[in-house]
Amino acid sequence: MQAEAHTETLKGSCHCKAVRFEVKTPVVPAARCNCSLCRRKGALMSPPFARDQLTITQGEDALTLYQFNTRVARHFFCKHCGIYPFHQTRKDAALWRVNIGCLEGIDPYTLDAGLSDGASLSVVEDA
Repeated sequence: MQAEAHTETLKGSCHCKAVRFEVKTPVVPAARCNCSLCRRKGALMSPPFARDQLTITQGEDALTLYQFNTRVARHFFCKHCGIYPFHQTRKDAALWRVNIGCLEGIDPYTLDAGLSDGASLSVVEDA
């Protein structure tokens, strides 16, 4: 599926499919973040969207929350397979981003990605 800039409802899941969701968001412009967590997980993220655009259709109980540094961002992971499907942003707690690699029919390797400077928002060294 060719990524398009318009907003559409997309389906996604973690690797083991315990967590499934639908999200209404464009996938471009895609971004990578340079904070310490994102550098390590290497995910390609969607543009920010409002929380009401994300619906967890299965497995909310399979999600685990990880917070660090300022404890504003909320990073969710599947507690079974460890995959990160989405997070609430640190820059604006009203906005969320989805891991494009978790979306059905989207090849994240075909997308150009900008850089989100999460490292500059850190209050501790190397975070």
